[in-house]
Amino acid sequence: MLVSERMSHPVITIHPKMPMTDAHNLMRKEHIRRLPVVDKKGNLVGIVSESDLLHASPSDATSLSIFEINYLLSKITINHIMTKDVITVMEETPLEEVARIMADNKIGGVPVVREKKIVGIITETDLFKVFLELLGAREPGVRLAALVPDTPGELAQLTKAIFDQGGNIIALGTFLGESSENREIVLKVSGIESEALKKTIEPYVEQIIDVRESI
Repeated sequence: MLVSERMSHPVITIHPKMPMTDAHNLMRKEHIRRLPVVDKKGNLVGIVSESDLLHASPSDATSLSIFEINYLLSKITINHIMTKDVITVMEETPLEEVARIMADNKIGGVPVVREKKIVGIITETDLFKVFLELLGAREPGVRLAALVPDTPGELAQLTKAIFDQGGNIIALGTFLGESSENREIVLKVSGIESEALKKTIEPYVEQIIDVRESI
């Protein structure tokens, strides 16, 4: 799955000379936490997040009056607080690569660009939605987690056994196991009861970790 399939677009953007207070109000109105900044040609020149705005605001311990605070904030423009060295991705970037970039850089969203022009944005919320789909979280069935040997053909045998018993695999994810010699798999299966599913896969797994009906 690629970024183009899951990114949000069109994107709300702002210009570098927008007052910080206006940007903050825009975020609250649109229920968003980051705003890409573009120049007059539409080229991406920065990004500002909700945390950037909060850090630029006075401390609660300030002795200034509310009128003085509002006046000072109205004079601060986005170009003074935005991040200029923006991490971006392209439309054809795989989603797992975007997730790695966001995790490694501890950021919650990445602009998607095409020839310096912003065409979308992908955020941690978009990735959470993909995660829900990956594990079939919104679909009814039997959810089962188990450790399987990390050897060629094991997963094929397991899925065939489920098929032979009339089960339909809605979702399947593989994750790191307890050692380099096994993997943890998480299945969502319909068309078969939980006890029957356990008996079906027992010959092919090292350990059944969890099994439950999921609605």
